[in-house]
Amino acid sequence: MAAKSKRTKTAEQRTRQQSVRDKAKDLRRPTRDDVARMLLWKTISDAHKSGDVAGPAFLEEISRDIVTGLEAQGFDDHESYDVIDGLIRKYADGLFPFRPKRHLERKEPGEPGDDPS
Repeated sequence: MAAKSKRTKTAEQRTRQQSVRDKAKDLRRPTRDDVARMLLWKTISDAHKSGDVAGPAFLEEISRDIVTGLEAQGFDDHESYDVIDGLIRKYADGLFPFRPKRHLERKEPGEPGDDPS
């Protein structure tokens, strides 16, 4: 049996991956990035809500830890702090910053976009 070509393997992988994404969408299963975004927002907004010095001190400590990890991957430390500071400013007010995921809304039977199959 001849080995599959790279093009064939890539096409099969693309099909498998699309199937995984479709199943996750049907199950309304969050991705790792969805969970990470929510965790980061919750951590920052709760630290600011706490109202004591532990909140900002915690954010400084966790920022250092994150930047250390990003540096180990090859990212610039100043740029990393800049991104983290921007996220802290954005999330500090505690307001929910995420848009609804319209593609995850449940469709009523018979609505446009409803797939009865």
